[in-house]
Amino acid sequence: MHSASPNQSPAGPSTHPNPPGLVGLLFGGAGRYNRAVDHAKQVFQEAATAHKKRENQRKIALSEKHREHTERVRKIEARAQAENAKLKTRAVDFTQGQPEAIEWFVNRILDRSPYPKDFPKKAQIAYRPQNRDVVIELELPPASIIPDARGYKYVKTRDAIDPIPRPTSESKKRYSQLIACVALRTLHEVLSTTPANTVEAMVFNGRLTTIDRATGKTTHLHLLCIESERADFEELVLSKVDATACLKRLNALVSPNPYDLEAIEPFIEFDLKRFRFTENFDVISDLDSRKNLLKLSPTEFEHLVRELFSAMGAEAWTTIPSKDGGVDAVATSKDIFFGGVCLIQAKRWSKLVGLDAVHALTGVMADHNATTGVLVTTSWFGRASEQFAQRNRITLINGAELKHLIKKHLNIDVIPGVTPNHKPRASNNKQTGRPGPTQ
Repeated sequence: MHSASPNQSPAGPSTHPNPPGLVGLLFGGAGRYNRAVDHAKQVFQEAATAHKKRENQRKIALSEKHREHTERVRKIEARAQAENAKLKTRAVDFTQGQPEAIEWFVNRILDRSPYPKDFPKKAQIAYRPQNRDVVIELELPPASIIPDARGYKYVKTRDAIDPIPRPTSESKKRYSQLIACVALRTLHEVLSTTPANTVEAMVFNGRLTTIDRATGKTTHLHLLCIESERADFEELVLSKVDATACLKRLNALVSPNPYDLEAIEPFIEFDLKRFRFTENFDVISDLDSRKNLLKLSPTEFEHLVRELFSAMGAEAWTTIPSKDGGVDAVATSKDIFFGGVCLIQAKRWSKLVGLDAVHALTGVMADHNATTGVLVTTSWFGRASEQFAQRNRITLINGAELKHLIKKHLNIDVIPGVTPNHKPRASNNKQTGRPGPTQ
């Protein structure tokens, strides 16, 4: 290994042997002295040559190390600049409400959340700009995370330590409390670190990966689902609440028996990424060769919707006269998606489909004794519409979902024609957009 400091120079040739005295000269001391001097000069010369060689090698090695160090510093600085530039871009995208930036930020928050080592850390995240809410599907720990032993006792007669079994009822209660705490903690972490004008609400799905005892295959069960407005959640004093009671107050959908893997149907299935609106649908529509749904005539749109639902399992189709320019129909099917008689109403609109449109559908469902309803639109729905639909057996399909379903079942690539406004609101006011049918 070469040193950065110069090597010590060898002693000079002035270090000669002591010259002989008078007696030494009489007995041949002069010759021996001269030979000793010559030898000293030779040793010095060899040492000087070796020193020079070592110095040259040291300087070459030092120069190479300096070059390598400079290159490493350059690469580190370049990576730092690139990361800083990326972070600045993400910060700008975040303030503008771009889904990818918000999802990245929320993912970082969840990654930093401290949990025991044996807790799962897997999460799926989606931001819906049209609703300004974050949807999180988080993997829950299994029930086995609750220890079987409540404590331990020493048995003197056997000189042994025996576990004290935990009653099953206590294990069930503790597990229900655990997943409730995980849900509330996740909501708190996200809502406390995101701006109110960007994230107005959250949807939390708690999912458990387990083995289906009937098939032996891996399956995913939902045990808990919460949809909470920021304003409602911020009223809570989390340090003092009982987690299960708090979920009840938030109208959460919770498994009656999560310990025994009794599953629930979540409010929102996690297919949001593929159902997301693509930017600038309305900008590129005139240049795109794909079919723009907003530019279809009412009859053409009716035929397309009819073909779609027939491909999805509708066995009968009866069109109902419509007064609002949309397509209304009754379909029947044995498929669970329709659940018997299903009323289908389509809105070829370019703006938010408001809550009044969903309310109106329930009235039509009652008139036709429909079991379920489906409201299809080329645009999008507000969060209030989604919440009302969940309570009234109505399935909502927005423009991005409609695009996906048409591609999946009819193999036709279409453009919904509109994009929700992705800009965050200046204040935390509720969304009050009115429906805007395309004439």
